[in-house]
Amino acid sequence: MTASAPRDPYRLMAEAIAYIEDRRLDQPRLDEVAAAVGLSPQHFQREFSKWVGVSPKRYLQYLTLDHARRLLAERFSVLDAALETGLSGPSRLHDLFLRWEAMTPGDYAQKGAGQVIRWTWFPSPFGEALMMATERGICGLAFAAEQGRDAVMADMRARWPDATFREDRGGLGPFVRALTGGEGEVPLALFGAPFQIKVWEALLSIPSGHVTTYSEIAKAIGHPSAVRAVGTAVGRNPISWLIPCHRALRRDGALGGYHWGLPVKRAMLAWEAARADAREGEAA
Repeated sequence: MTASAPRDPYRLMAEAIAYIEDRRLDQPRLDEVAAAVGLSPQHFQREFSKWVGVSPKRYLQYLTLDHARRLLAERFSVLDAALETGLSGPSRLHDLFLRWEAMTPGDYAQKGAGQVIRWTWFPSPFGEALMMATERGICGLAFAAEQGRDAVMADMRARWPDATFREDRGGLGPFVRALTGGEGEVPLALFGAPFQIKVWEALLSIPSGHVTTYSEIAKAIGHPSAVRAVGTAVGRNPISWLIPCHRALRRDGALGGYHWGLPVKRAMLAWEAARADAREGEAA
């Protein structure tokens, strides 16, 4: 009898996070979550803690509205100071460095005409993800856990209806490995109207493990009364996770909306806050 191949840790942790998220109100026990992903309780506890940075029980505590409110009270990011730097430096996602280039208004108006956009599916901590990229860098990142592959692919292709799309798993492999491995430099290609680009640049200044509000973003980009328009621009962000639209909350601490589903947003915030707390604990 041959031993079974080891499971992809990202897919395994995605399954665990999804299970905990779906049953967070029932407070699932460690052995229950471990059984759901096919591991012994001891092995699961060790693997989950190593990957997320905290125990499954502690992670469960992050998946609450109260935690979002505590984030807003304790890790609220004021964007004015960051924006005054001109956003000239790279933005850090764990050990991943991002550099970005905004397309011109003319490029945006062409709706992708003349662009070849390569794409691939890959497992992420938050379920299956779709990555799209031009020769300049990643232009799309979306999650299929809530909506399914077909709907997500149709949504992303509609953003650049006149582009040519080609599957390219091998060619996008370095970007996927950098993202899931958390190391390296990844270029982003931002396609959007000027107002949208300003909002997305503001999002890039929010550190991992911190949050801000839609009204704070509106003030930071010089349009304090445009909170609704900011919310729309946040929702139209094509590069989820890397441009962290999940870090924007309502003023009262409510999660607000999320284009790829609130369970994904809640899991992202919990995952980032858990890792931030773990790093602070190590530094103390």
